[in-house]
Amino acid sequence: MKKRTGGLVYSTEQGRMCPGCRNPMDQCTCGASERPSGDGIVRVSRETKGRKGKGVTLITGIPLGDKELKAFAKVLKGKCGTGGTVKDGVVEIQGDQRDLLVPLLEQKGWTVKRAGG
Repeated sequence: MKKRTGGLVYSTEQGRMCPGCRNPMDQCTCGASERPSGDGIVRVSRETKGRKGKGVTLITGIPLGDKELKAFAKVLKGKCGTGGTVKDGVVEIQGDQRDLLVPLLEQKGWTVKRAGG
């Protein structure tokens, strides 16, 4: 007998649905949206690839869940006075903001390293 793994993926009423617990993504109870812990080091780097020469500052390894990470990214964007986003657990801040972000992240008690050039 074949096990069914399909089901509701998107609902116009609730939006995206979690395939594990079949709840809306913001009410997920299966823990599928939790971030892995990593090595405990927050890395701050600058990247221009795929952005038509425009530089962004990438922050990886922040030990927060998805909701907390999004709220913390909003605080960082406000301190820098620029825009940005969170994609797959990586915070992207527009421009080269490494000198401003490293002390802010160290104030939180995290080990911070500048990665790249």
